[in-house]
Amino acid sequence: MFNKILIANRGEIACRVIKTARRMGIRTVAVYSEADANARHVRLADEAVLLGPAAARESYLVADKIVDACKRTGAQAVHPGYGFLSENADFADALAANGIAFIGPPASAIRAMGSKSEAKKLMGKAAVPLTPGYHGDDQTPELLHKEADAIGYPVLIKAAAGGGGKGMRLVEKSEDFPDSLASCKREAASSFGNEHVLIEKYITKPRHIEIQVFADTQGDCVYLFERDCSVQRRHQKVLEEAPAPGMTDARRHEMGKAAVAAAKAVGYVGAGTVEFIANQDGSFYFMEMNTRLQVEHPVTEMITGQDLVEWQLRVAAGQPLPLAQEQLQIRGHALEARIYAEDTNKGFLPSTGKLVRLSPPAESLNVRVDTGVEEGDEITPFYDPMIAKLIVWDEHRDAALARMRKALADYQVAGVTTNVDFLSRLVACPAFASADLDTGLIERQKEFLFPAAQAVPRDALLVATVGELLWEQHEAKQAAKNSGDPCSPWHARDGWRMNLSAARLIGFRDGDSLIEAMVRYQGDKWQITINGQTTLARGKKLEGDRFAVELDDRRLMASVVAVDEKRSIFLNGSTYSLLRDDPLHLVEAGGAQGGGLTAPMPGKVVALLAQPGQKVEKGAPLLILEAMKMEHTITAPAAGTVKTFCYAAGEQVADGAELVEFEPN
Repeated sequence: MFNKILIANRGEIACRVIKTARRMGIRTVAVYSEADANARHVRLADEAVLLGPAAARESYLVADKIVDACKRTGAQAVHPGYGFLSENADFADALAANGIAFIGPPASAIRAMGSKSEAKKLMGKAAVPLTPGYHGDDQTPELLHKEADAIGYPVLIKAAAGGGGKGMRLVEKSEDFPDSLASCKREAASSFGNEHVLIEKYITKPRHIEIQVFADTQGDCVYLFERDCSVQRRHQKVLEEAPAPGMTDARRHEMGKAAVAAAKAVGYVGAGTVEFIANQDGSFYFMEMNTRLQVEHPVTEMITGQDLVEWQLRVAAGQPLPLAQEQLQIRGHALEARIYAEDTNKGFLPSTGKLVRLSPPAESLNVRVDTGVEEGDEITPFYDPMIAKLIVWDEHRDAALARMRKALADYQVAGVTTNVDFLSRLVACPAFASADLDTGLIERQKEFLFPAAQAVPRDALLVATVGELLWEQHEAKQAAKNSGDPCSPWHARDGWRMNLSAARLIGFRDGDSLIEAMVRYQGDKWQITINGQTTLARGKKLEGDRFAVELDDRRLMASVVAVDEKRSIFLNGSTYSLLRDDPLHLVEAGGAQGGGLTAPMPGKVVALLAQPGQKVEKGAPLLILEAMKMEHTITAPAAGTVKTFCYAAGEQVADGAELVEFEPN
């Protein structure tokens, strides 16, 4: 077994590998970019080596720097995690040339499966079922369009070297094909350095089921059952579970057998995942093979009781597989939810900022949190905005769903916008709860999952008001302790007056709405009136930003996190956002005046979709911004005229930069 390994990755997966390596007595070396100098994986590792600037292409993607780091630290092997260089055959070759073990498959297997089109050809020879499509080398747009027309719409355009949901476009009709192809090729070239694509028939209401395979250097290969990854947005997985609901033993054996055949066809070694598109009638087709450990591997670990990272280390060290196929069993049901810093109400737009509050649910035998960040860390625009993976397990699916609902209700994040509330609605969605699954679930359940914006409820407004009052009292007490006369009545914040009771207004903004709470002091209580309705309240400050609040005859536990004017209220498993109103703040009139459209985050302008002087309708696409590995379309906020573009295609822009000068009609 290795004495020291280098982890050529960052974030959650680097921390995950360190955890197993530490348990096995293996020392770890982390690598990091300048943006990750204080990252959690750097803090956890035994050693760390700086690779370079924040941009991945200058740090995590530079193979020579990682090989050099291995030599300098004496690392005997490299665990690539997922993403970055994990499926780069040249990197695996470079390690082998320097006598460093690659904790992954042979370079030949990576190459064989790295091109989706070539992999399809190999799988056809191995008698693995294939989806109808075009996988040829002729990439002229005219031919690709012709092939798509011949296959019949809808079709899916996929980057041949793609993965992670990037470089994929669903095309519903022939006239949309040219623009979708151009967009797909741009994203493929940017993400993978290869714009080669393939075209496949898009199966209506498909399920995405993948089989975890493992092979050793002795020629043995097993499958560790399946995962259902059907719940996706933008072809990226949101929720995963194991085993797949409704899976029969016969179908599981058939899919497992096909997955093992796929692995053996390329001389596979290590952990791999064979992904299938499955029809509702039980038929299935090979989609691709990921030659690495998957993001969702924890659900397999939870139902099998196996540590897949330990299996990777043992196989890479030349040891045989820890268990044979007949020794592997499924126990219970597991679900994984990906906690992201993103705004689901704005097209899943990534969110950046400091994690002012990060309080995950308590871990146990039933609840697991895999994360690469801690409270106080930053979600930067340079990498994937994942905060954590929340994994739950129980004896059966209904119990696991209940665990997930409770765990999500207990998850508190402030400082960035997250998808936690969206995930809570997703696991409560009747279609998901009843296992009516397919890759279009989020789209077809849009009304349930994306309800119309609601005003912040009264209880949350009352809690926010009590929170302001209690914070004032707390700060006054702290100031009194530090003063020369701590017992002076002038330090009190109890609203005492000679004759009448004191009254004041505390204002908040919920979007464009101003909410004012009239507060009257009544000894150790407050009479709070909001929108004409009065409540008698009292409260007690607990640790940190937690409060015990009494509203008339009800008692609530809540948290109120304050960052500048922003208030994040965590109450009854939901999160609400308000702004503390400044009476002197002048709100700029909006909507009618002209002005610019700004970048929602740092990124690169990849395409201009209109011309200066062009008149457009509301919602018309103006330009495409690439940020955090995704393309975001900036659209017209109203009918009007594009006056000028502030940046050309290919130029980098900062967060908040003016992109377009636009004049509404």
